[in-house]
Amino acid sequence: MVKSVHELKTDVTDVIDHAEELLKQAAASTGEQAVELHRRGMSLLRQAADKAQTLQDAVVERSKAAAQATDDYVHDNPWKSIGIAAAVGLAIGLLVNRSR
Repeated sequence: MVKSVHELKTDVTDVIDHAEELLKQAAASTGEQAVELHRRGMSLLRQAADKAQTLQDAVVERSKAAAQATDDYVHDNPWKSIGIAAAVGLAIGLLVNRSR
């Protein structure tokens, strides 16, 4: 199952928060307990890095798909695309001129 970008962002945040808590506990502990908490915290940070990479890959993939869809549309409808671009440019020009 492919997760949404929002779900991946939430996962990364949750893992980082959990790792941060473990590392705080490790700092307050001594001996074997501190070593184990530190190890678990570092493991969670590696998981967060992996999830962040997955998030980045998902965003890049969606951006490429959107760019390809736009490119296809412009090639299939060149005059309509020019008209839309002109209309958007005119609207932006009017808004900028109005604010002065």
